[in-house]
Amino acid sequence: MAKVGLIAGIGVLPVEFMRAAHMLGHQVVVIGVVPDTDPILEKEADAFYNISVAKLGKIFKTLKKEGVTELTMLGKVTKEILYKGLSFPDLKTLGVLKRLKNRKDDTIMLAIVDEIEREGFSVLDQTVYLKPFMPKVGVLTKRQPTEEQWQDICFGFELAKQMGQLDIGQTVVVKHKAAMAIEAIEGTDKCILRGGELGRGEAVVVKTEKPNQDVRFDVPAVGIKTLMSMVDSGCNVLAVEAEKTIFVQQEDVLEMANRHNIIICAVDQAFVDARKEL
Repeated sequence: MAKVGLIAGIGVLPVEFMRAAHMLGHQVVVIGVVPDTDPILEKEADAFYNISVAKLGKIFKTLKKEGVTELTMLGKVTKEILYKGLSFPDLKTLGVLKRLKNRKDDTIMLAIVDEIEREGFSVLDQTVYLKPFMPKVGVLTKRQPTEEQWQDICFGFELAKQMGQLDIGQTVVVKHKAAMAIEAIEGTDKCILRGGELGRGEAVVVKTEKPNQDVRFDVPAVGIKTLMSMVDSGCNVLAVEAEKTIFVQQEDVLEMANRHNIIICAVDQAFVDARKEL
């Protein structure tokens, strides 16, 4: 069986990838690069290692020892690590950091991808085994958006695309066609919490992929934690970009959303353009 490498951060997404790869007959070698990766990874991986994200040289050496030639990177590795300081980075990591012209998301990730490919690995499309988790256009919950909510969804979709073009973030929170919060370094969940608080409930969360998204990294994803942040903050609509966003734990998320009267839908640019003409 072919071996696939998985550089894993926090969240359930690495688990879903590993299980999908297993179903297709692949062995999966997992490198947990931050604390608090899902314990299921260690239990179910064909090989599992805890190696700090600051030790790129050791990560590459380990993957080569395991015979891995293809790999992907999934799960949350907060960019705040770069601002708080990496603990004892090795020479390989220092070299990557030195070459950064800025610390935008894409700049950082492209530098890491380039270094991985210099080492002789191929970086996989993050969605290669996860396309069944990417919903098509439609409302996924029992409750339907009101006309006012549809207007906010369309407004938020275009705003999120503009923010993505600037490589700021993929998520926005809007209400009455006004931006309550825009995702930056704090990440999706804190953006939702802040936007819901400022919107005083009933805000709309929109998540899209960036224009010219590089599918080797940072593909948008939502799951149970996203919904929990919405419940905590009073946001009551989640719109994701159809066939571009990975939606994990769908059954549990939709059950919870219906229980809390939260709307979840998937839209695309064609849908938004058609709604604007109504």
